[in-house]
This record gives sequence, structure tokens and C-alpha cells, in this order.
Amino acid sequence: MSKKDVDFKDPKLIYAFDLAQSRFFTKNDSNYINVLGSEQMKTLGDTLLLDVFLSAENGVEPHYHFNASEVIYCISGETIVSMINPTTKELKAYRIRPQQAVNIPQGWWHYFTANADNTHVLTIYDTHKLETVWGSDILRLTPPQEFANAYCLDERQIQQVLAPIKDTVIIGPPKDCNKNKEDNTSKAQTIPPSYPSYHPTYYPARYPYMPYYGR
Repeated sequence: MSKKDVDFKDPKLIYAFDLAQSRFFTKNDSNYINVLGSEQMKTLGDTLLLDVFLSAENGVEPHYHFNASEVIYCISGETIVSMINPTTKELKAYRIRPQQAVNIPQGWWHYFTANADNTHVLTIYDTHKLETVWGSDILRLTPPQEFANAYCLDERQIQQVLAPIKDTVIIGPPKDCNKNKEDNTSKAQTIPPSYPSYHPTYYPARYPYMPYYGR
């Protein structure tokens, strides 16, 4: 909703709002998202905010917004923001701490994960109605045979691997996740490679699965 559509003579209009009263998604008491948009405050115009709270190793799943660009601003804690540049076919990752931000261009595939407990980030969008395609929906709604045929994969293995994804995840891993603890311990003991810093005031992500880090 643009500001020109708002009747500022309306005595019912509000100019202040408590995001704690507007929940977008809840995983548990430590991982949840609040929202502020024109539905909550008509005077806001073409802007939408998601107030994201995460504990360590939790994150917002891979997704993209086809109608908005996004700024991710770190308020507390630490998070790694990753995105794929669809033009260069490169994966970029940025470790951000308080007062640092990352911009996600419209339509880019991205995700972010908390590196510390009590991580708090604010995501800001240039639209009043955010449209999102979640990775979990792509995985659970696309028939396994389509993945198998398109990428020459074993359909039975795909079906088995994707079977636990029953709903839209948003904050992962899902609260009913039963990954083997021994496997997690093994991963934690792996010494990750180092990557050059994208900018001297930022901190390079150091995960083994990241094949590329920006220069």
C-alpha cells in the first residue's frame, strides 16, 4: 500500500506499533519471527519488516522473494548470510555482526544461519506485501521422479531423503529433526577451510560446503 492510498485524516490510523504483538512464525521460544507491514500499520507505505530471533545453528531456510529486495541488518549475535548470484552463478557468503548489513537483490536465492545464541536480525523489504518461495516447499511439492529424471538421480533415494519434509520449514532445522548426534559431532570436529574476506570490516564464512567466497 502506497502512502497516497492512505487517508491521513482518519483518526483510526496508527503511527506506532509493537512487533511483539504480531507473530509471523514460531519454532520455539528462542527461534521466532515477528512482522510489521501495512496490514499492521497502514501508514507504513511500501515497506515490510521481519524481526528475526535465532539461537545458534538455527537459520532461515533457503528461499527467494520474487517481488522485493532485502536488507539483513544484524542487531545482536552473529549470522552467516549466503546468496547465489544468478548472473555469475557464484555462491557468496558474509558473516555479519551488530551494526553490519547485507543486501539481497530481488529474486536471489538466499538463506542465513545464526552463529551464536540470542542472535537478532532485522530484515527490511521494499514492498508492503512480501511474496516468498520457500525451499522446503520446492522440495516437498516437486514429485521425486521429476528430480530423478532432470538430474539423473535415484528416485527411491530422493523419496527417502525428502520424506521428512512435510510442511513449510521457514526456521530450520525443524523442531522434530532427529539427525544422528554422532554425525553432528563428527561434522563439528571437521577443520573448515579459510576464505578471504569480502570486506575488511566483515568476517569470512568458514563452512566446508561453501565453494566460493566473494573477493
